[in-house]
Amino acid sequence: MSISKNGREPLYVVGGSSIHGRGVFATRYIRKGTQILEYEGERISNREADRRYDDSRMKSHHTFLFTLDKNTVIDGAISAGGGDASYINHSCDPNCEAIITGRKIFIHARKGIEPGVELAYDYQYERTGKNDDELEKFYLCRCGSEKCRGTIMKPAPTSRRRRASKKNRK
Repeated sequence: MSISKNGREPLYVVGGSSIHGRGVFATRYIRKGTQILEYEGERISNREADRRYDDSRMKSHHTFLFTLDKNTVIDGAISAGGGDASYINHSCDPNCEAIITGRKIFIHARKGIEPGVELAYDYQYERTGKNDDELEKFYLCRCGSEKCRGTIMKPAPTSRRRRASKKNRK
């Protein structure tokens, strides 16, 4: 194991994951609120992202794209200059969160994380309203959490009308 710049054991290591492929694991206790690492990669347009990762040609979804703002996406693939953050997997019950600060994306601990625990954040892929049921099947979740919603897409919105009608029935 390598030593970090400050002479301490690094916060994480990349290794095989039971969620999907490779993952990022805590090597020592990480306190809630700790900035762990930056999501790095090539900054590209949405059009270029769609060209690089054409879902219609993929058997299963696998990209390293992270939306920075309405015009910019970061391609975190290693071939695009991405770093270790691109190996952080999705979870419906995450222990990390992505926070945009200026023009950068940082991964922070949402809660205390014990050594050996895999780091994960909720990808929350956008819903379009068109073919969402079909997309949920394409964007399957493998997090294994008791709170798993079965997809890496944002939770389906609940209708205000439906909630109001349930309240009225009581």
